[in-house]
Amino acid sequence: MAHFKFKAVSADGKVTHGVLQKDTVGELALALAKDGLTPLNIDQIDEKDAANASSGGLISGFASVSTKTKDKITDFTRELAIMLSSSVPLDRSLSVLGNMEATDARISGIIKNISEDVRKGNSLADAFEKHKEFSGFYISMVRAGEASGALDITLTRLAEYLERSKALRQTVISALMYPAILLFVAVLSLVLLLGFVVPKFADLFDDMGGTLPLPTQIVMTAGNWVGSYWWLLLAGLAGLVWLAQTLWKKPDFKAWLDRKLLSLAIVGDMIAKIETARLTRTFSTLLQGGVAIVNALSIAHATVANTTLRSDLSSGIASLKEGGALSTTLLEKGNFPALAMHMIQVGEETGQLEEMLVKVADIYEEEVNSAVKRFLALLEPVLILGLGALIAGIILSILVGIMEVNELVF
Repeated sequence: MAHFKFKAVSADGKVTHGVLQKDTVGELALALAKDGLTPLNIDQIDEKDAANASSGGLISGFASVSTKTKDKITDFTRELAIMLSSSVPLDRSLSVLGNMEATDARISGIIKNISEDVRKGNSLADAFEKHKEFSGFYISMVRAGEASGALDITLTRLAEYLERSKALRQTVISALMYPAILLFVAVLSLVLLLGFVVPKFADLFDDMGGTLPLPTQIVMTAGNWVGSYWWLLLAGLAGLVWLAQTLWKKPDFKAWLDRKLLSLAIVGDMIAKIETARLTRTFSTLLQGGVAIVNALSIAHATVANTTLRSDLSSGIASLKEGGALSTTLLEKGNFPALAMHMIQVGEETGQLEEMLVKVADIYEEEVNSAVKRFLALLEPVLILGLGALIAGIILSILVGIMEVNELVF
């Protein structure tokens, strides 16, 4: 199935943007017609652009912008919600917030442009749509809030979602930071030890003469090679980075890698929980904001980073449009956590899908925290013991060599 980015208008004149997967343009146009939408523009895009167009990111719900900008927009959303709930008119709220953000010229300029558009009679959602910093998810929420007349409540929910997403993102990044630093230090220590320390013993062993033990010979050979060809290691590292970037751009490779990662016992479980937490939080926020269920799921679909899970969701969207149940399709696929899918199934059957999605999001955000802690509890000792064993092995091999050539006896 191909990805299509569309712009369509409803019978009451409201413009809708989104991304859907269909085999042909004709099938997409037919699906939009069933939802009461008339397509204005349809463009085929690749999978990466589809993810950015609909959600704008893996966790944040923004377009590909800096973390600082994301945080500023989250603060702006919260502050605008507070001012609107205090009965301050929208144009005045935007004017005040534009001046308050004067320390960040870029954000201040964006808010002032939005304020000018609103004064000209444009809707707030249309004003946001002109700036790449606001994703399809963000704009859909604002549009739904304006249509329902509860913009302040919608913005409050949106701010809460962005803050929760930020917390989830920081949990994952913070968890990976220490192992990444530890691994970097381990590799750097080994290179320095082999490239600069070990070769200094070469002259000593040559002067002593004699035959070195096999472990010492291996370490000395490795040290001489690293000392002489360190530039080749750097070139190899650069080549690996280039290869990884090239392969990552290939959809087939990414799909293969995502399947493999999802099948791993600990890593796969953590990925599934992160994706479930992200999906259900986004889906529930959109539904609470008044977005239609199919459109909400289509937007939430692109917040899922794992291509295997995203493919399962595409099948779920197709089933939903045909009158089926989302949970039934995802349970049959078997890649999302079974507990989450059963809870969603109960929500669909009882008509309390929004509430159940919130509960699932809360549960799996806690599960992510627990899974990250378990992962670190296993990874950190492995890295530390592995580094210690390698360094100890190098040192012992040199000591054994010195003792051997001096005919020392333990």
